[in-house]
Amino acid sequence: MKILLTNDDGIEAEGLKYLVDWARTIGDVCVFAPKVQQSAKSHSIQIHDGYEVKQTDLFDGIEAYSVDSTPADCVRVAVLGMKRKFDLVISGINNGPNLGADIHYSGTVAACLEAALLGVRGLAVSSAFHSFDNAVKNLGRVYAEIERRGMFGFAEVLNVNFPEAGDEIALTRMGPAIYSDEFEFLPDGTVKPKLVCLYRGTRDPGLDTDAVMTGHISVTPLSNNLTDFSALEAIGKKVG
Repeated sequence: MKILLTNDDGIEAEGLKYLVDWARTIGDVCVFAPKVQQSAKSHSIQIHDGYEVKQTDLFDGIEAYSVDSTPADCVRVAVLGMKRKFDLVISGINNGPNLGADIHYSGTVAACLEAALLGVRGLAVSSAFHSFDNAVKNLGRVYAEIERRGMFGFAEVLNVNFPEAGDEIALTRMGPAIYSDEFEFLPDGTVKPKLVCLYRGTRDPGLDTDAVMTGHISVTPLSNNLTDFSALEAIGKKVG
């Protein structure tokens, strides 16, 4: 199996090193990852200017490239630019969760959604803030369960989030946002965002947010199709 690894924390990020160590045990791995931190860049790509793509020897025995652009561009330059063929794109291991409506901002998840647009399955992997221990411990077991249940036969992208502790796997849907920002307007005319937590301790095990907050590993199928099918049906009945 040919596997492309990427992330949004940058090519020197600790989580990517753990991902490389694990992924090389299940397939033929190469890395295309951002040169610098690209968190919360969502699905943005560079279309107006060129950017550097430079081979690096950061990972022993692994072909790797530093890409001075976004996670989605990392996938695009590998697949569209270098004409490489992959069976799976894995993005992560992200330092911090990608849960609920906040995944709209996630470069980690966007890399996998871009892969799906290009006809390649995507697996986004995120850990608890500041600790990769539980993700490293359980990633192989979670992937084995994904394979056992044939999940990629039903979904283009799977979004996996590991809690700080806990190893029970929960199949989930996307919950509400758990983070927002407060804004400080500074005297020099700049605006400084400050992260605030919105989570209020709900207990719906079917939501990715609640599952992870209660110590479960969430696996959420995602799709690029943004059509509101219930609205489409209702509008069709009303005006049809």
